[in-house]
Amino acid sequence: MSRMTIARLAEAGGVGVETVRYYQRRGLLSEPKRPGGSGFRSYGEPDVRRLRFIRSAQGAGFTLDEIGELLELDAVDDRVRARELARSRVAALDARIAELQDARSALVRLADACGSGSAGACPIITAFEP
Repeated sequence: MSRMTIARLAEAGGVGVETVRYYQRRGLLSEPKRPGGSGFRSYGEPDVRRLRFIRSAQGAGFTLDEIGELLELDAVDDRVRARELARSRVAALDARIAELQDARSALVRLADACGSGSAGACPIITAFEP
C-alpha cells in the first residue's frame, strides 16, 4: 500500500478521521511529520496494521489503556505481562458472559410467565418497574 492521507488511513482501518486523531492524542498512533513543509501528513501500511490492531483489541474487550500497554509490551517483548493482561480480559469476559446468561434466563422465565394466561399485570412490565 502506498502512502495515504489520514482519511484513507481511517477508511482502511474502518474508523472515522476523528477516531484516528483521538488515538493519536492518546498516544496509540503516531502523528507523522509533514514532509517538505506540505500541509499533508502521510501514513503507510504500518499505521494501518496498528490501527487494525487497536480496533481488534477493542473488539476483544481491551480498554484503550490496556491496548497502549500491550503496544508498549510488544516493543520490549514482555510476553509475561501481555499474557497477564489477556488472562485478566478472559476473566472479565467470563464474568460478563455469566451476567448475560443470568439475564437471559430471567427473561425466558418472564416471557414464559407472561404467556401463561394469568390475569393481572404483565410480569415483564412489573419486573422492570422501579
